Amino acid sequence: MYQLKYTLANIAKYASLIIGAFIALIPIAVVFFASFKTGSEYTSTGPLTPPENWLNFENYTRAFTEGNMLVGFANTAFILILSIIGATLTGSMIAFVLHRFNFRGSKLLMGAFLLATLIPAVTTQVATFQIINELGLFNTRWAAIILYMSTDIIAVYIFLQFMDSISVSLDESAMLDGASYITIFRKIILPLLKPAIVTVIIVKGVNVYNDFYTAFLYMPKTDLQVISTALFKFKGPYGSQWEVICAGIMIAIIPTLIAFITLQKHIYNGMAGSVK
Repeated sequence: MYQLKYTLANIAKYASLIIGAFIALIPIAVVFFASFKTGSEYTSTGPLTPPENWLNFENYTRAFTEGNMLVGFANTAFILILSIIGATLTGSMIAFVLHRFNFRGSKLLMGAFLLATLIPAVTTQVATFQIINELGLFNTRWAAIILYMSTDIIAVYIFLQFMDSISVSLDESAMLDGASYITIFRKIILPLLKPAIVTVIIVKGVNVYNDFYTAFLYMPKTDLQVISTALFKFKGPYGSQWEVICAGIMIAIIPTLIAFITLQKHIYNGMAGSVK
């Protein structure tokens, strides 16, 4: 009886995983098939109908050249690198202070972070836009960089969870040797937070890479387009070239796919460590 229940549980588990994977792959398959279709073929065939010509790369060529995707990749990389560095340093320093120092108002500060996450971002966009405009950052890459560098409560929590596994005795030993708090953070805490840093980099990086709203609102100039806004020009009031947009989407997926395959070990380790 126990063996039967164990077998049924395994069947249900793997069946649910297969169904979940199938549901997740259907949209990707639809976009992939559409990227090889012509305009007339796209409108006359079903979404899961394979293309007639698998060697039709015209959509990819148009998406990359007419969409100026090379400029989009360059701007995205510049914004992404600076934003991730700033967000990682800010989040790790906040976690270090909240975890290692007991001071009046620490819980209130953490509550303020949580409260900020509950406020919809769209409700503060008018004030945020006015601040960015007054600083003279509108239509510059620094507008997006500063907004992305803002403290991410998820990153702070990930760092806080990892800080639990770093013994306070290491700090005390370093202080006995004359190390300052900055030295302790830079030479002891930060290196030991490597799994958490990789996790935050991936989570934050995916959010920045996929974000359309910030770039569209604060950087409308053509030469400031990022990868998420590069394909917007193929959609207009008189129709949309979805087959070209789908080809651009497949091109945009390539960097994230490479990053996931390369860093998947760190992703799993970081997620597992943040739950401990």
